Amino acid sequence: MTAYAVALLRAAGPQEGVVRYLEGIDATLAPFGGRYLVHGDPPTVLEGEWPGDLVVIAFPDRARAEAWYASDAYREILPLRRSGVAGPVVLIDGVPPGHRATDILTR
Repeated sequence: MTAYAVALLRAAGPQEGVVRYLEGIDATLAPFGGRYLVHGDPPTVLEGEWPGDLVVIAFPDRARAEAWYASDAYREILPLRRSGVAGPVVLIDGVPPGHRATDILTR
């Protein structure tokens, strides 16, 4: 089942480390089948406040998402992002085809 790395990030402003992170992250995703679905495009806020930029990266499954995050290549550049951008980052599984809203009631 597809898994997603989801981040809601707030930048302190463009910094050299963040630019170097952006230049290096694509190469860390490729071996694990990661691909961007959402990458910081400004949203249309319909309710509440939106405090940052959303990033969603799809992976073929949770094992590959976890392996990417734990990989030496990603761990090497991660401090560059953390130097200028903060916020929660999570891994989460998608839902199977045919999922209905009430399916969560049986968890």
